[in-house]
Amino acid sequence: MNEARQPLPEIDDGTLVRELPIINRKGLHARATAKFVQCVEQFAADVTVSRAGETVGGTSIMGILTLGAGIGSTIIVTARGKEAAEVLDALEALIANRFGEDE
Repeated sequence: MNEARQPLPEIDDGTLVRELPIINRKGLHARATAKFVQCVEQFAADVTVSRAGETVGGTSIMGILTLGAGIGSTIIVTARGKEAAEVLDALEALIANRFGEDE
């Protein structure tokens, strides 16, 4: 990931926000989205995902698929809860690893 990237500030209610670029060739397709949701479900945090003015729950495979996040797009992930920072770190690592897909 780009080390110069600055995390977005914490929102007053404790919500953390991070912009994550989609870098894998197929974008957030069904298999990648399932891995994203499985990652979110491991943490005690409420997560939402936004793109192009649309926001969906971070545990909704269908919702995330409707965002149409292809390669080169950026999603905005918000997390709130006791493991908000941890879930954002895990999602960033998952995306940076291209969802474990061979490219």
